[in-house]
Amino acid sequence: MKLRDYQQECIDVIEKKGSGRWLVQMSTGLGKTIVFTHMKRQGRMLILSHREELVHQPLKYFDCPTGVEMADEKSNGEEVVSASVQSLIRRLGKFKGDEFDTIVVDEAHHAAAKSYRTILNHFKARQVVGFTATPNRGDKVRLNDVFDEIIFERNLRWGIENKYLSDIDCKRVDIGYDLTNVHTRQGDFAQDELAKEMEGTENVIAEVYKNYAKGATLIFASSVKHAEAIAKKIKGAVVVTAQTNNRAEIVKDFTERKIPCIVNCMIFTEGTDLPLVETVIIARPTQSDALYAQMVGRGLRLCEGKEKLRLIDCVGVTGKRDLCTAPSLLGLDISVLDKNKRNKVEGDLLKLGDVIDRLTDTPKIWIKSIENVRLWGEEQGYNLHDVDYCRMPDGSFICNLPQGRRITIPCPDVMGNVVSQATGRSIPIQEAFSKTRKFLERNYNDSKNIWDSRASRGWAREHASDKQIAFIKKNCKEYLDDINFSWLTKLEASQIISRISYENSKKLLTK
Repeated sequence: MKLRDYQQECIDVIEKKGSGRWLVQMSTGLGKTIVFTHMKRQGRMLILSHREELVHQPLKYFDCPTGVEMADEKSNGEEVVSASVQSLIRRLGKFKGDEFDTIVVDEAHHAAAKSYRTILNHFKARQVVGFTATPNRGDKVRLNDVFDEIIFERNLRWGIENKYLSDIDCKRVDIGYDLTNVHTRQGDFAQDELAKEMEGTENVIAEVYKNYAKGATLIFASSVKHAEAIAKKIKGAVVVTAQTNNRAEIVKDFTERKIPCIVNCMIFTEGTDLPLVETVIIARPTQSDALYAQMVGRGLRLCEGKEKLRLIDCVGVTGKRDLCTAPSLLGLDISVLDKNKRNKVEGDLLKLGDVIDRLTDTPKIWIKSIENVRLWGEEQGYNLHDVDYCRMPDGSFICNLPQGRRITIPCPDVMGNVVSQATGRSIPIQEAFSKTRKFLERNYNDSKNIWDSRASRGWAREHASDKQIAFIKKNCKEYLDDINFSWLTKLEASQIISRISYENSKKLLTK
C-alpha cells in the first residue's frame, strides 16, 4: 500500500523517537490504522482496543501471523496480537512482561482508565504508541501520566483544508427525544435505556431524510428495532445490523446507487469504505467524542461528483449531559448556549467557531463564564490563584484587563499542556496559571479589583454604580436586553466594561 506523505512522516517520527510512550493525534478519515499497521516492527506487537468491533479491523493490513485476545478467541504466540482491553485484563497471567516490543493503544483517550494502566504496567515494552482522533481537549481527560509527549498531530481542520477529507455542511434538527432519565455507563448513554427512549422517533427521522438528505445516505440508529422502524418509513432503504449476512452485497448495491439509504446499528462506525456517502444522519445520540467522530467519518472520504458531506444531527433534550454534535469534531463547546441559540450553530463546519463566538459574545455569558471556570478549576484540580478567567468555546481562558487588554491561555491539550505565548514551548497549564498570577501582580497590581476575585470580594455583590451602568448603556446598546440592571453587581459590571473595552480596542486596530 502506498502511504500518503503525512502517514509516512508520522511513521518516521515514531521510529526516530524510539523508546518511550508517545501519543499521535490523527483525525478520523486520515488513516491512523494504516499508520500503526505499517510501523516498522522490531519484535512482537500488541494492539489494545477499547471496543470489540475494532479488534479485528486492523489485522487485514498485516502480512504476518496475527492472533486475537477477545471472548472465545485466544492468541498463540503470533507476531501481532490484537486484544480487547476487557478480555486482556483478565488474561495477563498468560503473558510475560517482556513479550511485546511495541504496544499500540487505539482510541488512546481511554488510556487513563485503570484497566489500561494495569496492562501497560504489566508489560515492559520498548515503545508504547497511542493513537486518538479525539480533538485535543485536556479538560475531559488528561494523559500526562500515561504518555510522555504528543509527537504528531493532524486534525480534522487540517484534513479538510488540505483536501484529504470532504467539506462538511452541518444541520441540526430537534426530533423531540428526552434522555434526561437515561443513565450513563462507561462514558455514554446506557444502550438499553437509550434504545427504549428513542422508540417512536422513526417518523420524524424519515421526515428529516425527506427534507434534508442529499444523495447516498447513511443513517445511524439507536438499536436494531429502531433501525428497522426507520427503514420502513423510507422508500428503498435497507437495514444493516450485526445479523445481516449479505452485508457485502448491500454495500456493493449502495455503491452502485441501487440503494439510496442504509440504516445501520453500530456497524459502519469504523473501517468500512463508503466514499459515496453524501449525507450522514446521526439518530444515535452519544456522549462519546470518539464514537461520534467515527460515525461522521463514514462520510468524510472524497468521491468524484461529491461536493461535500451533509451532516445532520438529530437532537433533543439530554438534561445536564453533553451531546456530541458537529462542533464536537473541532473540540468546540456549546453547552453555555441555550437551546434556541444552539439550533443556530449550523453551516460550514470550519466556520462554526465564528458562529459560536458570535452567539456566546453576550454579557450574560461573559458573567456566567467566570463562575463556570472556578468550578472547572475545582473539578480538574487546578489552582487558578484567584484570577478571574472567562472560558471560550474553544477551551481557551481569557483574563480581561484595563484599557481593553487581555491575557489568553490556550486550551490545554490531552497532556494537560499549553503553548506558552512568551517562549513558544509547551508547559503544563498549571504552570501557565501560576505564571499569569505573577505577571498580573507585577504589571496590574493597581487593577486587582478587575482580575483578582479576592480583591473584589468586599464590593463584588454591591449593586453596580450609576457610572458603571451609564457606561454600559452607552457602549453596549446591542446587548441591553441581555442585562438585568436591577440585579447587576459591581463585579459583573466591571467584567462587562472590560469586555467592551477589549472589543472597542479591536475595532480601532482594524480601522
